[in-house]
Amino acid sequence: MSSGTDPGFAEEWRQLKERALARRATTAPSATSGAAVASPVAVDVEGPVEQARARLTAFRSRLALVPLDEGDGLLTVSFGSLDWICAFTDEDALARFARARDEAGREWTYRKVTGALLLDEVVPAAGFPCGVALDPAGPDPVMYPPLRGIVPDRAALDRGDIRPTGPLSS
Repeated sequence: MSSGTDPGFAEEWRQLKERALARRATTAPSATSGAAVASPVAVDVEGPVEQARARLTAFRSRLALVPLDEGDGLLTVSFGSLDWICAFTDEDALARFARARDEAGREWTYRKVTGALLLDEVVPAAGFPCGVALDPAGPDPVMYPPLRGIVPDRAALDRGDIRPTGPLSS
């Protein structure tokens, strides 16, 4: 076809536009009623934000089990091009992680550390960008990335003075 347009598609598109305009006309507020039409998509942003803040506050005030690696450093795992310090709410969560790694037979040495200490002192002192992964092998894992509001600004990747390198930079 020389015109480059499929006549069947053009007709279908015309019908779709007509139906959309008809729907809009029936759902638009009338000039005389003054009634507002509810948005077709209501997005609750505050609820999830408040839930995340509450989880962060709870984590900061509780003790977490932080396993040690073979060199007696804190165990970290790589995920999404970032290292994560592994932390667990209890020994069952740590055992689930050990089974997931096929390491349930070895002895796991760990330290009990508050979430606040991990986020405020350990992450900045690590010497490399890292976050904290809470119960990473559990049914409800939580990741605390090194971002402002979670870790001190000096350790946050979004502190403003960091510029992307590589293909993203111009």
